[in-house]
Amino acid sequence: MKKIINQPGNVVSELLAGMAKAYPELKYTEKLEVISRKEKSKKVGIVSGGGSGHEPAHAGYVGKGMLDAAVAGNVFSSPSPDRIIKGIEEANSGEGVLLIIKNYSGDIMNFGMAKDMAEMDGIRVESVVVKDDVAVPDSTYSTGRRGIAGTVFVHKIAGAKAESGASLDEVKAAAEKAIANIRSMGMAMSSCILPAVGKPGFELGEDEIEIGMGIHGEPGVERTGIKTAAETAEILLSKILADLDYAGSEVALMVNGLGSTPLMELYILNNEIEKLLTAKGIKIYKTFVGNYMTALEMSGCSITLMKLDEELKELLNYPCNTPALKVI
Repeated sequence: MKKIINQPGNVVSELLAGMAKAYPELKYTEKLEVISRKEKSKKVGIVSGGGSGHEPAHAGYVGKGMLDAAVAGNVFSSPSPDRIIKGIEEANSGEGVLLIIKNYSGDIMNFGMAKDMAEMDGIRVESVVVKDDVAVPDSTYSTGRRGIAGTVFVHKIAGAKAESGASLDEVKAAAEKAIANIRSMGMAMSSCILPAVGKPGFELGEDEIEIGMGIHGEPGVERTGIKTAAETAEILLSKILADLDYAGSEVALMVNGLGSTPLMELYILNNEIEKLLTAKGIKIYKTFVGNYMTALEMSGCSITLMKLDEELKELLNYPCNTPALKVI
């Protein structure tokens, strides 16, 4: 195992400490592993989080126009309720808090427990669950579809709505609209190595890829031979477009790297996606290419489409300033 770390058990605390030192507008709560905004404002608070190893998600999206707090669990493990409660407290300004949860069993349970406990303390909390992965109906970590890179669009939409002064109910409704219009599909070309384990979580042959693999290495739809960029775009998009009717729509497109895929390859893939969508009469309104939700050093990618209406366009364009995403 070759990694730039100290002790495997300290990777989460040390990565968050390093992030807070790089971005002094962020506050790091030690031991509870929460990154939050230092600058507070009277508005609905937005909180997300989950296992570490998906950087820049989720702490990289804390800042004006997106999240108010992000809660980190251990690598590929849900944060505990006490950590989540601290995130809720950091985000709360008296206007209520929205939790954005990815559809994994541990996250559903722990965020749910934290929501109940925060409400007992007089904080109004609502939640939404992101389940954008069209690859498989159930998986190792989830009952129902997994939440993957489309979660970043939900952060953007909910954060913008909250920053505009909307109520908690209005922010939740905007987040749910985004969720209903987001679909994603991914593939992997190699495994990743958990720092505490020290060896790959699974093996793929030199000429093998896995279609539909999850961001924790969960099984996908099919293990097959290496495909061209054009073939990969066709396979991933076909599953997305079969699940939701995007015909004649305007969309936001995210071409997401899983940690080790060079930008060169992501842009080549984006070129093929644009050709396919154009041929199908689907207009790309805005494109995002980069590493937005990773799986440590896994090589691979995911594609996300969000169908847009005028409200979602406006919120997508709303200014934000975070370490991982800036819209001005």
